[in-house]
Amino acid sequence: MFRKSVVGLGLGLGLGLCFSSVSGAPTQDEKRDVYTNYPYTGPAIPVGDWVDSTVKGNGKGFPRLVEPPAVKPAKKKPSNNVNVIALSYVPNGVNIHYQTPFGLGNAPIIHWGDKTDFLCYSSTGKTGTYDRTPPCSEASVTQCSQFFHDVQLTNLKPDTTYYYQIPAANGTTASDVLTFQTARAAGDKKPFSVAVLNDMGYTNAHGTFKQLTKAADEGVAFAWHGGDLSYADDWYSGILPCESDWPVCYNGTSTALPGGPPIPSEYEVPLPAGEVPNQGGPQGGDMSVLYESNWDLWQQWINKLTIKIPYMVLPGNHEASCAEFDGGNNTLTAYLNDDKANASSATSDLTYYSCPPSQRNFTAYINRFRMPGAETGGVGNFWYSFDYGLAHFIALDGETDFAYSPEWPFIRDVSGKNNTLPTEAETFPTDSGPFGRIDGNQYKVNSAYQQIQWLEADLAAVDRSKTPWVIAMTHRPMYSSQVSSYQEDVRDAFQPLLLQYNVDAYLSGHIHWYERLFPLGSNGTIDTSSIINNNTYYTGTGKSLTHLINGMAGNIESHSVLDADEPILSITAVLNQKDYGFSKFTFHNATVATWEFIKGDGSGLGDELTLIRKS
Repeated sequence: MFRKSVVGLGLGLGLGLCFSSVSGAPTQDEKRDVYTNYPYTGPAIPVGDWVDSTVKGNGKGFPRLVEPPAVKPAKKKPSNNVNVIALSYVPNGVNIHYQTPFGLGNAPIIHWGDKTDFLCYSSTGKTGTYDRTPPCSEASVTQCSQFFHDVQLTNLKPDTTYYYQIPAANGTTASDVLTFQTARAAGDKKPFSVAVLNDMGYTNAHGTFKQLTKAADEGVAFAWHGGDLSYADDWYSGILPCESDWPVCYNGTSTALPGGPPIPSEYEVPLPAGEVPNQGGPQGGDMSVLYESNWDLWQQWINKLTIKIPYMVLPGNHEASCAEFDGGNNTLTAYLNDDKANASSATSDLTYYSCPPSQRNFTAYINRFRMPGAETGGVGNFWYSFDYGLAHFIALDGETDFAYSPEWPFIRDVSGKNNTLPTEAETFPTDSGPFGRIDGNQYKVNSAYQQIQWLEADLAAVDRSKTPWVIAMTHRPMYSSQVSSYQEDVRDAFQPLLLQYNVDAYLSGHIHWYERLFPLGSNGTIDTSSIINNNTYYTGTGKSLTHLINGMAGNIESHSVLDADEPILSITAVLNQKDYGFSKFTFHNATVATWEFIKGDGSGLGDELTLIRKS
């Protein structure tokens, strides 16, 4: 099972006199589990380091990073600990998500109130877990999460500061008294800003994170991360030897990255003794040489942000499984399929069953975050919507659950009329979903998918008198100067409805650069009538969409670049293949919004755009 409900109580919570209540966070709407029809034949614990194959590290090989937990334990050797805390929105309230290596012994609880010294309300929630590889019993208590707790506080006042504390339980230390700010009510006309980012990871993302935390301190309402979060599936990059068709080659002295120099100083760390020049970086993987430890460390690294403001996420391709592809010597095939370390294979034969069961089908992503899919008619962390002030935000799944999605459901792998499941050889390592319904198993028809049906219903229900701005995001772009076959499938799935309902902007990432397109109509032609000047567009006309590709937050794979023989297409207004960073989206009033590319090096803006809504 990819999510186990451990404990949970349910009833809504209302404000009133000081009292205790129960409040259960609904479980994820899960339409598919992890398949185990064929055995996993790889190592018990895959470690992407031939010099040091231990879980905790023995001082050799790639370094094992340590990130501080959300709660500093009271004891030097704690038996349990709160390592991650993250806020997210639910209608009329917040979800408080926290993570521990071991269970709490009872339902998770939050003490809270509207005064820092008067936490007179108590709410309980639910705990989920999965059989992660390796389990936290084999890792450090303050660097591992295996139990995932969600408590919802609802029926709260909008745009209000509340205080809360996570109490001690089963060996954990109580948190400090922390705060959160509820969302503004739909229709609230005060200006606000949102931090938008994609494709972050840890390597190359330090500047972005510094600027993000600065923006949070200066008052951005929330962060919206459009997929490719921790790059946990790059845990094996350090065991893939450099090769000509991969642009990253880390060797500690003359590292090669896409676009050439200057090379960030973090790559000047000498290559550890015994390691070979590789496709990774100074940590081997993005943060760790273990898939789950990448997740643990990345979430603990961004605690400073997720404790301060709601951190809303949606899925990207790097959340799907433990691996996307192999290297030149098919090193990963030999390791995961045949349990042969530091070996090669004649062919690349990675399948769905090559990853440990706990590292398939978005399992970590499903457990480690809690978005308002269930409360908004969507599905878990995959598709959902929410209002904030003058804007309605729509998160979509650009990886699964539409016709010819990049990550395939098993029904698409099957050959032969009598087969209901594909053979092992017919599968791919990133096969995933569907997480919603496909009517009649018509996987080639977009209108048969629950996600597409939900999108139309959600758009139809938007009250533009309250939320005139409607912003949609998936991980993958519809158009770009870097043309790829998936873009047509993403367009076919989402573009008709977004245009029909006059959506103002479509945000994406996936391509590791910043690219702003001109307003584009349904056939990809430039809508010149919506261009006031190069930095000002009309939007919400229904004739075109503003497309913003925002994939430059960081990550171990570095920047995307066009080859010398690849032109910048006429649809592209601005292309930056050099700078990392994030974007700040500010909604000034019902008709004017601004978009700014904040460069991660602190040197200012990489781009500015003003959007003007035509009423």
